[in-house]
Amino acid sequence: MQVYLDCYPCFLRQALEASRFAGLDPEGQRKVLLGAMEVLQDLPHGATPPAIAWRIHKKIRRLSGTADPYEEVKKTWTARALELLPRLEALIEEGPDRLERALRVAAAGNIIDFGPNAGAIDLEETLERVLAGPFARNSLEDFREALERASWVLLLADNAGETVFDRAMIPRLGKPVTYAVKGGPILNDATLEDARAAGLEEVATLLSTGCDAAGTELDLSSEAFRKAFREAPLILAKGQAQYETLSGRGDERVYFLLQVKCPVIGRDLGGLEPGSLVFARDA
Repeated sequence: MQVYLDCYPCFLRQALEASRFAGLDPEGQRKVLLGAMEVLQDLPHGATPPAIAWRIHKKIRRLSGTADPYEEVKKTWTARALELLPRLEALIEEGPDRLERALRVAAAGNIIDFGPNAGAIDLEETLERVLAGPFARNSLEDFREALERASWVLLLADNAGETVFDRAMIPRLGKPVTYAVKGGPILNDATLEDARAAGLEEVATLLSTGCDAAGTELDLSSEAFRKAFREAPLILAKGQAQYETLSGRGDERVYFLLQVKCPVIGRDLGGLEPGSLVFARDA
């Protein structure tokens, strides 16, 4: 997805919030914002929003001396989600279509996102809304057919805490799953450490992208991950950043599962409102 002008103030807001998570004093926060402005002034042609955020967050980590400004936030939300795990599994079993219920539960977890949303997160309200509401974009039947044919699934993870919702979903896919997480800290995205803390090793094979950018930046990823991506018969991509980096490629193996949390993403998806639930095949 291209960068829109509306993305610029969002990058600066995110940079300021991240600098505060990192514990920088006001002068340090000012330096982060100036550094973010430099990045925005020198945007390379064709850069995706996650690639720009990657450059900004590298500056934040360097200026703060903090390897992972969101470390405590990730631990907190993983612990909260683990408390919900028995309920998540029970909610999946309640419906007649367990695959759809599992995908909805996984989509509910996508609200745990400190990129566009650093405010209050209400998991109970989100679960209720996502389980009851319609998909604004719905490729479930195509996915069901593709899943039947696939020998395994590559699941591109998003955030720590959301990982637990994925853990509840994965067994309902009925196929071996390779669960790909970030190669290093970026926002509250899940790394191998975060995935293990959520118990993902019990239900999937873990794989690092080898890259600490949000979404999936194939040019920055390891050869091991690129090989898995090339060979995957079916790819389930969670979250807005996956849509930002992978949409528009016409790769029919890729299905995006996310909640719209940004008006720009909503417009790019055809005029959807924030809060909309999306399960869409890339075409």
